[in-house]
Amino acid sequence: MKKVPILLARHVVLIFISIMMVFPFLWMVVSALKTKDEIWQFPPTLWPEKPMWNHFAEAWSMAPFDQYIFNSVFTAMAIVLIQIVNSALIAYAFTQLRFKGRNFLFSIILITYMLPVAATYVPSYVILADFNLLDTYKGLILSNACSVFGIFLFRQAFLQVPKELIEAARVDGATHWTIIWKIIFPTTKATFITFALISFVQNYNNYLWPTLITTSESKMLITTGLRQFFIQEGAYGIQWPLIMAASTFAVLPLLILFIFVQKWIISGISDQGLKG
Repeated sequence: MKKVPILLARHVVLIFISIMMVFPFLWMVVSALKTKDEIWQFPPTLWPEKPMWNHFAEAWSMAPFDQYIFNSVFTAMAIVLIQIVNSALIAYAFTQLRFKGRNFLFSIILITYMLPVAATYVPSYVILADFNLLDTYKGLILSNACSVFGIFLFRQAFLQVPKELIEAARVDGATHWTIIWKIIFPTTKATFITFALISFVQNYNNYLWPTLITTSESKMLITTGLRQFFIQEGAYGIQWPLIMAASTFAVLPLLILFIFVQKWIISGISDQGLKG
């Protein structure tokens, strides 16, 4: 019985934190249903007197949000697939192969992770320009094809795989590719899924770099398209209901993704070892 107050207090705190986390999104959706006067009204109202559901249809028709969302989802998925493959292969080399300077090379890779991302924009831009990859899907994808975080994460996961399993596979004549995808991948699946989700959200929300290398509207990501909508159709913040409706379009795909993969996120975070 002594644990009841503790459990009750814990649930109250968790409920409060959950409300604080979801409140900005709820306020965004509700603001999209208000008029301009209701948004600036003080004290603010939690629900509009007459919900303006037409704001969503109006905002959707004023800009090609379907193209923006497609560009973001397509490029993010392509980047995730490439990052998973090359990060897994590099991590496998660092954990299962023996070669001179292995630890030194891994240290150099980690050092690059400490560099500010903005410091790489100029040389990356010059390289893409030399290969005529500016304002293209290829430029967006290839410029984000490698993840130092992914290499580090997979290396740590691969180190947990029992060496006996790998040695037994080598005795049976398994190739490196077979070991990676038949032995290591099944035992570290949670790490693969967790990294894929983190990388997808990160690349879907990427803003500054895509803004620098894309100019045509047909290649803009949802983040850049939302800024364009804010400047043009939103009249620099005058049309706040439409801006809130457009922001809802940008967040909605991530919410749908979370609903379907939340169990994998929890599994990846809470996984403390390998299941036998």
